[in-house]
Amino acid sequence: MFKKVMLPIDLEEADMTRQAIEAAVEIAGPEAELRLVNVQAMMPATFVEYGPPDYEGEVRLVAEKQIAEIAGKINLPRERVSTIIRLGSIYDEALTEAGEWGADLIVICSNRPTLATYLLGSNAAKIVRHATCSVLVVRR
Repeated sequence: MFKKVMLPIDLEEADMTRQAIEAAVEIAGPEAELRLVNVQAMMPATFVEYGPPDYEGEVRLVAEKQIAEIAGKINLPRERVSTIIRLGSIYDEALTEAGEWGADLIVICSNRPTLATYLLGSNAAKIVRHATCSVLVVRR
C-alpha cells in the first residue's frame, strides 16, 4: 500500500479535485498521509511593476484558505492531511514537491485528451512522464 500520496489540485476544478481525493483515499494505505498541492502561476516579469506590490503574497493567502477548506472535508484524521501552495510551473513544482516530500504515489485528475493536448502536452502527461514514483491519472 502507498504511505505518502500527493495530489496536485486545481482550486478552480472542484469536481476534478473531489474525484482525485476519493481515488487517493480509496487506494492509500490505512496509515497513509495525503498532501494536497496547489501551484499558482507567478506573475510574468514584464507585468511585475504594474501589478499590486504583494501580488504573490495575496494569491498565496487566498489559495491557502481555499486548500485548507478542501483538506478539512477529507474523511481522514487531520494529522494525516497536509497542504502546500507553491509558485511556478505546475508540473515542475508538483514534481519537486513529490521529491522533497517523498511521495510514493501522485494522484492527478486530467480531462480527456484533445488534439491540443496531443500537440502541446498537458501537465498530467508531463507529471506521468517525469515522476520518479507511481502516478494514478483519474479521468474526468
